[in-house]
Amino acid sequence: MTARFNHTIIAALDREQSAAFFRDIFEFAAAPSWGVFTNLQCADGVLLQFAEPPVQIQMQHYAFLVDDEHFDRAYARLCERRIEHWADPHRKLPGRTNADHGGRGVYFLDPAGHGIEMITRPYL
Repeated sequence: MTARFNHTIIAALDREQSAAFFRDIFEFAAAPSWGVFTNLQCADGVLLQFAEPPVQIQMQHYAFLVDDEHFDRAYARLCERRIEHWADPHRKLPGRTNADHGGRGVYFLDPAGHGIEMITRPYL
């Protein structure tokens, strides 16, 4: 078997709130949770584990590839909830999306302050 990405832990201020945010925006399935983890399952089998570490959270960047229809639904949710978003990672183009790499993209923050990118076409 070739190496494949299996799971990651995403630091959260409130693991339930962060998991609910990702479940709502990206439509991930709930997965069995245990111990300090609230888990979600991505369509490709990757497990996202949300935990509340006893240390200061450092901002991370997570990018998610979605199809055009999903992008439309998720972007509508961002706008409906008045979630601040940008067309660029430097947050210079607020309230917009981009058309980079032959698709669409948008940047926003999750409840813990992590930088989230949603794109419709992979960079490579």
